[in-house]
Amino acid sequence: MKDENCAYCMEGEMVLAFGYPCCELPYSKVYVFKEQSHKGRVIVAYKDHVSELVNITDEERNGYFADIATVANALHKAFSPEKVNYGAYGDTGKHLHFHLVPKYKDDAFEWGSTFDMNPGRVTLTDDTYEALAEQIRTNM
Repeated sequence: MKDENCAYCMEGEMVLAFGYPCCELPYSKVYVFKEQSHKGRVIVAYKDHVSELVNITDEERNGYFADIATVANALHKAFSPEKVNYGAYGDTGKHLHFHLVPKYKDDAFEWGSTFDMNPGRVTLTDDTYEALAEQIRTNM
């Protein structure tokens, strides 16, 4: 099922406004978040248009969380963060997705606090987004 008003369902320009395509996993699609104040930040979006974890079967939920764990493991291998924060909101983007946000002690920005959704500090070139995506894919 797709929603024509959903960035994750329609992909193209809507999702490219904030995400760079990284890869597709069995239950999800992974995007490098374009605001990279936290190096390696990604979005893991569920493959179908649902808004809540309760809208999918136990098997689908377990598969989706396995995808999230695969991506988190790749982030640890690729970027060596001290911690990965996980955020699932969906107030405005009503498609099930998690933000995986690597946090680094040596970068005082937001260490020990909740990450800001769009701090507007760091944007990169498409070549650099692709390099980040490749690091993630290589470490899966």
